[in-house]
Amino acid sequence: MGDPEADVADLERFRPELHRYCYRMLASVFDADDAVQDTIIRAWRGWDQLAEPSARRAWVHRIATHVCLDRLRSSGRRALPMDMSDPTSPAMVPSETAPMEGWVWPADMAGDPAAQAERRETVRLAFIAALQVLPPRQRAVLILRDVYSWPARETADAMGMTVAAANSALQRARATLDASRLRSEALRAGDATVDRELLDRYVAAFERQNIPALVALFHEDGSLSMPPFPMWVSGHRDLAEFQRATAHHCAGSRLVPLDLNGAPAFAQYVPAGERLQPWGIHALELRGGRIAHVHTFIDAALFGRFGLPARL
Repeated sequence: MGDPEADVADLERFRPELHRYCYRMLASVFDADDAVQDTIIRAWRGWDQLAEPSARRAWVHRIATHVCLDRLRSSGRRALPMDMSDPTSPAMVPSETAPMEGWVWPADMAGDPAAQAERRETVRLAFIAALQVLPPRQRAVLILRDVYSWPARETADAMGMTVAAANSALQRARATLDASRLRSEALRAGDATVDRELLDRYVAAFERQNIPALVALFHEDGSLSMPPFPMWVSGHRDLAEFQRATAHHCAGSRLVPLDLNGAPAFAQYVPAGERLQPWGIHALELRGGRIAHVHTFIDAALFGRFGLPARL
């Protein structure tokens, strides 16, 4: 290597794009963190052997693909609760959880300008869930071609396959997505602009636990889920029943705004003595000026990962 510092900087410039790629492959921000770090280490070991700088982007993505494929060999499909079962009715307080590695989890894209430039629907949680239906290699090809708009040759180089094989994998991936019929598919076409007044009303109603006002913000078929709890509820009657059943836990909560997966979100803190402690992340899906769905992710580790305080 001629200049180690310059080489490190050259390699590190790929980190944000690699993270978005690995997140779409693995559907977990924590798994993506580990996969990117593994990719960077492997790439650094062979960095001085790559004679053509223009080939580095495809090369590091080829390494990242192998890292992700290795991880996916021993894991099952991640999903959103609404794609795994029918809604619970009547609504009830959730008690049993499913393994954390079975769910699609959110990612913070707010501080990454390149992520903002990518098509908004390709970071939506419903799109991430749809990707998980695909076999891993088809998933990788579709991300490179349809999300990053890579040429067929560059994609084939990154995948270590022929152009014909890459094109065939892309066609099969598109066909599988078209036939998947996931319930969450309806959430992919969210509002292009965020209704800030709607969000203010959501925060006010939730923090005051004004259940009628809160439920009125949802579509008639609006819904709510709480990974890692597999249950979810749909419709005004069951939403209201669920909110009443959990009101004792949410009383006194505060919501802190976030931007996750191209959609508005809030971090919920609940009372714990004289302070408030992390509880869940609300990711809102908006459609037609109302709430279509709220994903409430119950994992305190997300707060630290997204740079949120451990206490309020």
